[in-house]
Amino acid sequence: MSGHNKWASIKHKKGANDAKRGKIFTKLIKEITVAARMGGGDQNGNPRLRAAVLAARAENMPKDNIERGIKKGTGELEGVHYEESVYEGYGPGGAAVLIESLSDNKNRAVAEIRHVFTKNNGSLGTGGCVAWMFKKRGYIALDRQAVDEETLMEKALEAGAEDVREEDGSWEVITAPEDFEAVKKVLDELKVPYIAAEVTMLPQNTTALAGKEAEQMVRLMDMLEDCDDVQKVYTNADIPDDVANRA
Repeated sequence: MSGHNKWASIKHKKGANDAKRGKIFTKLIKEITVAARMGGGDQNGNPRLRAAVLAARAENMPKDNIERGIKKGTGELEGVHYEESVYEGYGPGGAAVLIESLSDNKNRAVAEIRHVFTKNNGSLGTGGCVAWMFKKRGYIALDRQAVDEETLMEKALEAGAEDVREEDGSWEVITAPEDFEAVKKVLDELKVPYIAAEVTMLPQNTTALAGKEAEQMVRLMDMLEDCDDVQKVYTNADIPDDVANRA
């Protein structure tokens, strides 16, 4: 599999201030609510809910918040009805952008997303224009200096990982979506901090950007993630570290 999830690493390095963390909690609660609505409130029988709760715990979300989100989804508490949508487009330099949205107003969501693209030298495309460039996979990135290759390879591959590779000073472990939890559980035992750990959409190839286009791409991604109706944003843009670190 070519390409890598550069944006996941960039987000981790940029960190999250209090305002960003509030938005992260809101998005996590939305996902928990929708997962519970669609598959029930039992985490054991609902993989999507289980993954959403794990993501919330990783962000240190209080247990009460998680339980309220589940109850809103199952109808035990009153909640907003969110609709799922996927939007696709092109950023500066023709880089592919894939967006997952949960919104109670799809017209508002698409208008805001289109505005962000236009403002940052991009364009919202039609359904299917870039989705084929991505593949759903479990993705775990770890500091290369924190664990040796032999140990990581042995643990990850035995647990069912598809690939372990080095990329930009990190180890990247790739899994099938259904094997992500099992692989992560084994790697948790190594007690190595993660740069990123999520089920994501991995690009199958990358588009290298530099200079102004790279800077515009980082702004585009940041602004899309700041949209209340946007849950996740993926790109195949390969952005230089110096540009990402300045942003």
